[in-house]
Parts: sequence; structure tokens; C-alpha cells
Amino acid sequence: MRVRRWLGVIGLTLAMGGCEGVPPSLMQRPTAVLGGAIQVAGPLGYCADRGAGQQTADTAVVLMGRCRAALTVAPALITVSVGPAASAGAMAAGGAALTGYFLSEPGRAALSRDGRAGDVQVVAAVGVADAYLIHVVDRVAGEYWRAVLGVRGRLVTISANGAAGAPLDPSAGRKIVDATLVALRRANPAP
Repeated sequence: MRVRRWLGVIGLTLAMGGCEGVPPSLMQRPTAVLGGAIQVAGPLGYCADRGAGQQTADTAVVLMGRCRAALTVAPALITVSVGPAASAGAMAAGGAALTGYFLSEPGRAALSRDGRAGDVQVVAAVGVADAYLIHVVDRVAGEYWRAVLGVRGRLVTISANGAAGAPLDPSAGRKIVDATLVALRRANPAP
């Protein structure tokens, strides 16, 4: 029962799911959300679009795109969704339970842009350090990578998709998700 509840939290956090450039010296500056509880940071060359995304009293979504000054990085939309306090407990279920969830109809519906499980195929799901990565093909969103991890007790998801109507090569998407994981961990060191 407890595992199902936490897997439901994962689904809720996933469902929450061309920026104005800033000077290169500010590209890595984290964006504080939830009163500073979490610092959202992206890889070098990607900036938070402070006019996009959303924040409630206990959740946040931050959108990042290629900074104007960083035209050498792949055009991509990075989405970082931060779940409610204590939602990271969902990660305690472990890799086998997470894989089972994302292969199930409710898990694929949570990954789906339109909420329909039949529109999503999970190509791969793998645990890497403290994160869980999923390679997804979505009829609406296309092919992309998503990461799920716990940060300061909150479940956080990261995805990287193509921007400006251009698809993002899956290997480039995986590199962007991996780099975002590194930036997020650096911005939120363990207490």
C-alpha cells in the first residue's frame, strides 16, 4: 500500500510536467524555488525562463532553454518539476518497483503528454547513482529522456525535449539530462 502511494506521487510529479538569454556570467546561476528550499540549475548554456513555468505553495516547474549567448549548445527545452515536501520517499521503492510502475498503464499515462498510456512506449529504464532515468517515446512529445530523483526530500523530474519544432537526438537529450542532474546536485548539496 505504501509503495503504491509513493508511486502515485511520482505520477503526480511527472504530470506537472527559446528563453531570453542572460549574460554568460549568469548562465549557471541557480533559480531558487519554494522559498529557497530547492535551487534549480541547468547545464552550461541553458537559462531559466523566469516568465515561464509555475509555482504553487508546495510544487514548482522551471523551464530552461538555450541562452541567447550560447548558440553552440543544442536547442532544447529542459523541464524541471519539483514535487511536494516528503515526496522523494517514492524513490525508496527501488529500481524494480519504479520500472514496474513506468511499464504499467498508470505509469505510462503519467509519462504521457496527453495522459493516455497507449501513446507512450518506455524504451529503457535504468538507475544511475541516486537517479532513475527513463527513455520514452511519446506520440505527442516525441522521443526523449526523463530523470527522477530525490532532492532535499522532494521528488524532482527532469526532461529534455527538442525546441522550436526541431526534434532532439536521444543521445543529445540524455547528455543534457545527465548534465542537468550534475548541476542540480551541485546547487543542492546534501546537508
